[in-house]
Amino acid sequence: MAEREGFEPPIDLRLCLISSQVHSTGLCHLSAFFYFISVERITAPLRLRIYPEVSRDIRFGFGVGILQTEHWTPELELWLRELTTASGFDNAGVAPVAASNSEVGDDRVDAERFTSWVSSGRAGEMEYLKRRNEQGVLLRSEVQVAMPWARSVIVCALNYNALGPLSIENAPTHTGWIARYAWSGRAEGTDADELVPTDYHEELLARLRTVESKLRERFACETRCYVDTGPLVERAAAAKAGIGWIGKNTCVIDQKLGSWLLLGVIVTSLPVVLDAKRYIAADRCGSCTRCIDACPTDALVAPREMDASRCIAYLTIEKKGAIPEELREPMGRQVFGCDICQDVCPWNRRAPVASNEGMLARKQLINPTLEWLAGMDAVEFKRWFKGSPLERTRRKRLHRNVAIAMGNSGEERFIDQLNQWIEAEDPALAESAGWALRRIQRFDGQSNASEIDSE
Repeated sequence: MAEREGFEPPIDLRLCLISSQVHSTGLCHLSAFFYFISVERITAPLRLRIYPEVSRDIRFGFGVGILQTEHWTPELELWLRELTTASGFDNAGVAPVAASNSEVGDDRVDAERFTSWVSSGRAGEMEYLKRRNEQGVLLRSEVQVAMPWARSVIVCALNYNALGPLSIENAPTHTGWIARYAWSGRAEGTDADELVPTDYHEELLARLRTVESKLRERFACETRCYVDTGPLVERAAAAKAGIGWIGKNTCVIDQKLGSWLLLGVIVTSLPVVLDAKRYIAADRCGSCTRCIDACPTDALVAPREMDASRCIAYLTIEKKGAIPEELREPMGRQVFGCDICQDVCPWNRRAPVASNEGMLARKQLINPTLEWLAGMDAVEFKRWFKGSPLERTRRKRLHRNVAIAMGNSGEERFIDQLNQWIEAEDPALAESAGWALRRIQRFDGQSNASEIDSE
């Protein structure tokens, strides 16, 4: 390296690779990998920054400047938490990313567990979870499989516990249940009851973009933002970032916020000092098995182990075509998603009520009547659900779910609607309507039998 009079390099460096970019301000960034000759090991990538007062010493791409190490420090993480709070998140943390094929215990176990889970068929028809690289490695098994430059993951959590009843509470039998997160809306205008539909993917992504832009202003780093769409397992990263522990219901549980959390991540190239003491939330599930015991379809096959192909959320949202008949009766009147394993969790008893803009509860979606949902044509469906999570399910799948809920209600008032759906073009809807009619007839038969016995 070029030296100038009176300058003593703080450490003996041998430059291995260097590139420069000079800006109009006179600031020059030199990105380089260095071997520290006075240290026995090779360090992580560092960044040199040459400021204007020394930029005149640059000769053929070489110079002398101020060495800055860009990595996560306690001070930087504190700055991040303040930034994420200002951006509308309720908790945030940073998880280190181990090298692909790392032998680090937890990371190796996570990768093997995910691979085994997919191989056993428990991902159902969610093909995006099964994507592999050219070497046949599952993209979501390890962060660096798809993003070899990744060194850390910022995990941001948003509380969505809107004020409202629980799905396990008594409700009229002619109503259905829509998962809590899908009630979301945004106030526009003066009518507080007419909220505009919102989707948490977009709500979180906008907040993540704000955090990302501030991070990139401070550091020249690589970043990617994801909300459910990235090649990684968000809950595993959340646990490593100290957001909470993974409960027996497979949800991330924050001791103060409970499990009503939506997760967004920013994958970054900023490394984490692995030998630094990092906060990891203790597992506080103890001997409790309420979530496992309450799951009506037995999707929670073991603590922290879910067979997604049996989960009501998967069946009502992801599953195309006909739902397996043996799982229809246990579905009850769930028409979009399921909250049962969270409703019974003791850690959610004192979970704070959220009031985040863009995630306000639309009252019409809390225990909606099945007649209302069944009567929606394409225009009405679009009016209520365009831009919301329910848009993804589409009208025909929602009606399939409603037909099953009608059957499980035992209400004869739905017979006319179900008879109409038997003639539907969609075979899954027609078949589900036929099943629902037979189910209602069984209810009626049981009722008659009970009356005879009482006499």
